[in-house]
Amino acid sequence: MARKYFGTDGIRGRTNAGVMTAEIAMKVGQAAGTRFLRGKHRHRVVIGKDTRLSGYMLENAMVAGFTSVGMDVVLLGPMPTPAVALLTRELRADVGVMISASHNRYEDNGIKLFGPDGFKLSDEDELAIEAMLSESLPLAESPLIGRARRIEDARGRYIHAVKGSVPQDVRLDGLKIVVDCANGAAYQVAPSAIWELGAEVITIGVQPNGKNINEKCGSTHLDLVKETVVASGADIGIALDGDADRLIVVDEMGQTVDGDQLMALMAQQLAARGQLRGGGVVATVMSNLGLERYLAGQGLSLERTKVGDRYVLERMKEGGFNLGGEQSGHMILLDHGTTGDGTVAALQVLVALVQSGKKASELLHLFDPVPQLLKNVRFSGGKPLENTSVQAVIAEAEAQLAGRGRLVIRPSGTEPVIRVMAEGDDAAEVEAVVDRICAAVMEAV
Repeated sequence: MARKYFGTDGIRGRTNAGVMTAEIAMKVGQAAGTRFLRGKHRHRVVIGKDTRLSGYMLENAMVAGFTSVGMDVVLLGPMPTPAVALLTRELRADVGVMISASHNRYEDNGIKLFGPDGFKLSDEDELAIEAMLSESLPLAESPLIGRARRIEDARGRYIHAVKGSVPQDVRLDGLKIVVDCANGAAYQVAPSAIWELGAEVITIGVQPNGKNINEKCGSTHLDLVKETVVASGADIGIALDGDADRLIVVDEMGQTVDGDQLMALMAQQLAARGQLRGGGVVATVMSNLGLERYLAGQGLSLERTKVGDRYVLERMKEGGFNLGGEQSGHMILLDHGTTGDGTVAALQVLVALVQSGKKASELLHLFDPVPQLLKNVRFSGGKPLENTSVQAVIAEAEAQLAGRGRLVIRPSGTEPVIRVMAEGDDAAEVEAVVDRICAAVMEAV
């Protein structure tokens, strides 16, 4: 079945246009509620959101949808995506909802759904819910309509949980840490958790106004956190995205440490303690060849999946891995949670920093990345990758890089762009290949 609503990470789009309207949000609530009305107990859904202006509208629409089919609703307010996953399990809920478009601009929003186990929904569940969106669903009888309530201690519960990922004998005293929350969902919880562990915290991106989420801050716009780290003499910078499920780090010299370097560090640390399961790491096709070579040198494997943390997680569960992630900063540590958690990942980095006694610049750059270039080509319609001239250019590029590099070309699952990535030991050759393919795609669209 072709997907009309769900992409690689739930439903996402421009608010009040296309798939992201109040009407559709209410229908999603009705469909997901109906799908998870299992058993004779009183059913419950947990709903969190980030700080986008449209979150109020979509939250209210989903409350109407869920309560109309007989589900009680627990509202968390602005909370990270991993907090929704955690509290879905803690509160014995039947389904969890995060209203967020992650790293996108405020004009977009999205809906991510979790099952009662705190994991994102399977393809089977998503397809079933999608099919129900075009149906007339049975509503609850008047006495069985659901109730909604807001819980006030959600932030404290999540802070307590993420601090539990840090060994009892580790404190962050003496560290000066810049924490950039992207004016997003973690603007209260992430700085609080790090401060409670003893660090001096300098905060940026903690003044959300509904329209400034991810605006020139956070994990996708690093200039501000880099400047702040260097100007303040901080030991390290932590940059989260809008829903705080991804992390990018900046060392004390203002240098970027991406998800690949973080996975290398965590794999090394876990393997040294005999706690790395699966014999390696799960990452996507976008992870740098340098990571693969580094892990091989450590006697560890790198297993690659399609882009999307859900695919990483599926492979982790199938293969018994406890560490996986994406170059973009999604870090999945199954010993501490069921989905990517930027704050938990940050704490693991800070623990390693304390225990090593090294500077961040000495600790966090474990391998030299192979020259890699990613460019995006935006398009308004059609399927440019099916164009014969585009396919011919791609085939020529693959032959050129054979045995000396990699080429990954794919449509984004969250926005109308074609992503063109190449890597190899010759930077000039990589750039030429990417530019040639992008030109062919632009001509086709």
